[in-house]
Amino acid sequence: MSGYWPWWAGAAGLALITVNYALTTDRSFGVSSAWDRVLHWRRERRLERMDEEFTDRRELAEALAAATAEHFGTNPAAPPTPYGTSQPARPDAEPTESDDTAAPTPAPLVTQAALLVSIFIGGLIAAVTSGQFRLRLDMGPGFRDVVTANPVTMTVLLFVGGVLVGFGTRLAGGCSSGHGLNGCGRLRPVSLVATAVFFGTAVAVSFLLWKVV
Repeated sequence: MSGYWPWWAGAAGLALITVNYALTTDRSFGVSSAWDRVLHWRRERRLERMDEEFTDRRELAEALAAATAEHFGTNPAAPPTPYGTSQPARPDAEPTESDDTAAPTPAPLVTQAALLVSIFIGGLIAAVTSGQFRLRLDMGPGFRDVVTANPVTMTVLLFVGGVLVGFGTRLAGGCSSGHGLNGCGRLRPVSLVATAVFFGTAVAVSFLLWKVV
């Protein structure tokens, strides 16, 4: 007897997590972006400190322009206006939305780290409570039968596959959790296309492995 949740319970749980994350943080939910930020935590901490020091986005842009000009010995460029030029805005122009409200700032770095740790702990709890937890060094009999039983070849294939998945995820601007759960839920066209490509490719590869190879 399988210890997995029924499909509808898993779907309800994912929907609850995604909706709650969007309502409480007003940000998109994604695992690949969390990994990227945690792996580059030094850069992210510098950016967070800059955000804390410069609460006004225009002030931050002017400070960055001045620092760049000082480093390269050039005159700082004027910050862009609502018309996309360095000229002053027309006095009779309608006020535009502030840069501070144009897009939410990234989630705090500690939140991203907590997300990744929670995924690991959640999987561990699920495996232990279902009685299926055990340490193993391979991908199971299905992988051995279809792909390879050689441990060295298996390690190389998994490493190369992981690199390709990471590259494709960053190239697509998100992973299946970001596009499939959050983006499709918000009816974003790019997420609908990306998710269709993700799962379409997975179906095609699975068919080739199990029916052709």
